[in-house]
This record gives sequence, C-alpha cells and structure tokens, in this order.
Amino acid sequence: MEKGLPKITFGIIVLNGEPFTRYCLRALYPFADEIIVVEGGTPKAASLTTPDGHSTDGTLESLHYFKEQEDPQEKVQIVVRDGFWIGKDEQSQAYAARATGDYLWQVDIDEFYRPQDIQVVLEMLRDDPTITAMSFRQMTFWGGFDYVTDGWYLRRWAEIFHRLFKWGADYEYVTHRPPTVHDPRGRDLRSLHWVNGHQLARHGIYLYHYSLVFPKYVMDKCEYNRHHNWSHSQDALKWAENNYLQLKNPYRVHNVYSYPSWLSRFRGTHPPQIRQLMQDVQSGTVVLLARPTTDIERLLDSRRYRLGRAMLRAMAPLDAWLFRRRRDLIDVYLRIRSAPGRA
Repeated sequence: MEKGLPKITFGIIVLNGEPFTRYCLRALYPFADEIIVVEGGTPKAASLTTPDGHSTDGTLESLHYFKEQEDPQEKVQIVVRDGFWIGKDEQSQAYAARATGDYLWQVDIDEFYRPQDIQVVLEMLRDDPTITAMSFRQMTFWGGFDYVTDGWYLRRWAEIFHRLFKWGADYEYVTHRPPTVHDPRGRDLRSLHWVNGHQLARHGIYLYHYSLVFPKYVMDKCEYNRHHNWSHSQDALKWAENNYLQLKNPYRVHNVYSYPSWLSRFRGTHPPQIRQLMQDVQSGTVVLLARPTTDIERLLDSRRYRLGRAMLRAMAPLDAWLFRRRRDLIDVYLRIRSAPGRA
C-alpha cells in the first residue's frame, strides 16, 4: 500500500459466503493493513449451519486456503468459536477488538468496490484526518450481473450503508444494525465529521452489492430472515419463490418486498474481482446454479414495464418526503409524551 495513507483494518463477518469469499479477500488485500474475518452463525441461523455453528458451503475451508496460499504478508486473521455467536453485534465486536488500523472498514463478503474508488477514499482520509465516518451508496445486483434493483425502500434511506469509521484506543463498536461506532467520549462518529454516501456517489464512488445474484444465496438469506420479526421476513421464502425465481410481481423484486421496487439494466463496469468471478462461473471453475434471465430480458424490453417503472421512480421523492415527515411527527409526539409539563 502507498506510503502515507492511513492503515485500514477491514472487518468481515461471514456465514456461507461462497462463491464470494476468495474474490472479496483478493479485492481488499492490496489496500489492507489487516483483514479480520469472523466466521460462523448465530442461533437464528442454525438451519443454515453445521451443528457447531459453522458454514456448510465451504466458506471456512476457503478462508483457510486463502490464508495458506494467498496471504504472503500475513494480513488475514480468521476468528472462529466452537459454537454459535450470540448475535451479529458480538461478531462485529470480535473483529473490532482485534483491529489495529487507523480506520475500521466493515465489509460484507458480497460487497465490492472498484480499486480506484478505494484509493480515492484512502487519499481523502489522508488529506483530511478530521473525517470520522463514511457511508456508501450501494447498487444491488439482481438475478445476474447485468441487472440492478431499486425501489422506494432503498430511496427512503436503505441505499446508504454505514461502513467506514475512525478507529483507535478506547473506540467502541456499539451495534451492527445500524453499524455504529463511538469515540472515547461516547460520541457517535456519524454525528461528527461524516461523509455520507450521496457525497461519494456524486464522485462516482459506490458500493457494489451482489447479494441477490445467485439463487442459493438468495434462498439462504430468506431462510435466515424468516427467523426474525422484520416486516419483510415472515413471507421471505414465498417472496423468493414468486418474485425472485419467478417474476409474478415485477414491482416487488427487492427482498424488502413491502415497498414498490423495480429492475433496470446495469450500464457500468464491475470491480475486477467480480469480473474474474464472472469468468470463472462461465468457464465452470466456479460451479453454482445461476438464475435464468430470459424472463428478465423480456420484462425489461416491455414498454409497459418501462412506463410503470418510470411512474414509480417519479413518485419516489414524494414517498421519501412523506416518510421523513412521518418520522418528524413521531419524534414530536414522543417528545411531548416524555415531557408533559412542557407540552
């Protein structure tokens, strides 16, 4: 890594991360001072794990292979336990406790960046050490590498992922949802000098998110979600059967299916390690069932669908505005309720 740039600790928690594991590590390696990977599941993921809480798809084996064969600078640490992790807070805190970098950069195994964008981010941190946190606007790939999904839920707030935090002695990783880090004075780093994802997106810097590309990966995610009390969790497998594996409702394609969403073609360039993965899938080096795309192509060629998508896009700013106003009204109500004397 270039001299003068800050030291970066990349922190990853992973369960059943194939086929992304080795590609993600390769993408981060040139920019990392260290990569700390916490492998395993929580009790709510027990249906997807071995009896002692580990991945069932070869993820742990891929991590050890990478450590043995592709880690000449000994940057990679693999953290496991014999049994389940209590939750994702504990897993994230496990890599945070071992972090020695100037910044802690959280990465999911299916998240990638273009190398030139990582370089720009590191130069920003070097040039302005007052920056305490960065978030990234994500693009969610769907059903293959040529398509992305977008929708009202994402445009309200969920397209922004909090990922990068200043780090040092007595800093504390507080929660995984949302990712939150406090400085030694107990201040949320995003309340200080926060660079948000919209700022970075204006410079063409995005997080490339491949969570909805492969059917098995999607079905595992839905199986995990159905054990939670989220609004989009109870019928997650039904959504996957009807709206992912099929396109029965092409305006509910995002896995947070309570809100309108849609598909578009991806016109950009993938990060290099994703391009390598695409080649390996095509050549058969990586064997994984891909989703057929004939129905997607037919849908995107439909004038009727393009019109419906345009209408939903046009209505998205109004939906986001109403959502923010609703939150403001709830906040006012809670303040009044907690201080009846002043009310």
